[in-house]
Amino acid sequence: MAGRVSKPHLSEDQVSQVVQRLYGLEVSTVRPLPSYYDQNFYVDAPNGSGGGEYLLKVLNSANSQNINLVDVQTKAMLFLLQHGIPAQTAVPTTAGDLMALEEIDCGYGRQKYVVRLLTFLPGTTISKVPVSPQMLYEVGKMAARIDTVLLKMDHPHLSTLQRDTFIWSLSNVPLLEDYVCAMDGDPIQEVVKAVLKEFNTCVLPNRPAFRKCINHGDINDLNILVVPDKDSGGDHRISGILDFADMSNGYYVHELAICIMYMMIEHPDPVAVGRPIRDGWESVVPLNGAERSCLYLLVLCRFCQSLVLGRHALKHQPENKEYLMTTARRGKKILRQLWDLGKTEVERVWFQNGQGTAESV
Repeated sequence: MAGRVSKPHLSEDQVSQVVQRLYGLEVSTVRPLPSYYDQNFYVDAPNGSGGGEYLLKVLNSANSQNINLVDVQTKAMLFLLQHGIPAQTAVPTTAGDLMALEEIDCGYGRQKYVVRLLTFLPGTTISKVPVSPQMLYEVGKMAARIDTVLLKMDHPHLSTLQRDTFIWSLSNVPLLEDYVCAMDGDPIQEVVKAVLKEFNTCVLPNRPAFRKCINHGDINDLNILVVPDKDSGGDHRISGILDFADMSNGYYVHELAICIMYMMIEHPDPVAVGRPIRDGWESVVPLNGAERSCLYLLVLCRFCQSLVLGRHALKHQPENKEYLMTTARRGKKILRQLWDLGKTEVERVWFQNGQGTAESV
């Protein structure tokens, strides 16, 4: 996925035509939404159910080739909703299908793209609201719940989640070495190289002790929706979890590290984020010694993935700079801060209150 893929570029007229033809809905409003490699649209179709609001997701050409994986992701959203997790679900086409493979000309020849119409969930992204320690606790708890529920899911193609070359998986951090040159000599590049070396020497030896699960893989501040909670005195509650395209077989501690990393981006005190999220996580899935010992480095690894792959993607999508550089705006500074503080000091913050620092295993 880190290589060049064909990102769809449907026009708003094309979106209206696809929605009308596949779903029998008359569209009154189409609005593009941000996306990394795919294309997302807000769609308002007053004659539809659920208030008429939807999200149309058009997958890139590479992911559209793996129909079985997309089916697992689509069924996972429904499975989570059935278990009390506020996930989007796919709307059936008029033929009763949850997805359609459409051959579309986006300006550079006809290619096949998977199209899904998803339910539109209420709320705003958590990145846009002040986040209290209690809210961070709930985010950690929700992330753990998602992985524990996904582990119960059955599907004939679960094997597609074994994504050994998926560059965004924390299981595949060594693959990032081939993309570090995209940093073009940025001073943070030396930190990235040092973190990758530490992964090989400190994380990999501990990985046999990590507990396996199915990861959502991208529980970030743009994929969590919240609404005001009138019973909490001004705080918010989680109203939606978005984007299951990065699902893969992985480990519980990977999900926690990803969650902590992204929730740091907009927070005024990034280091402090780790403790309440970890507390929430451990209310569902307590960490073992190896997982605790590696959490710090795994958070740093996710920063490296986001910074390096964002810079790499920018070379192919310069028009998408604002979205691709979301992490870079503050991420480089935070990565540097975490690296300079060091493992012992960061763990003192994350594991205080009698928990102590994580012991090496």
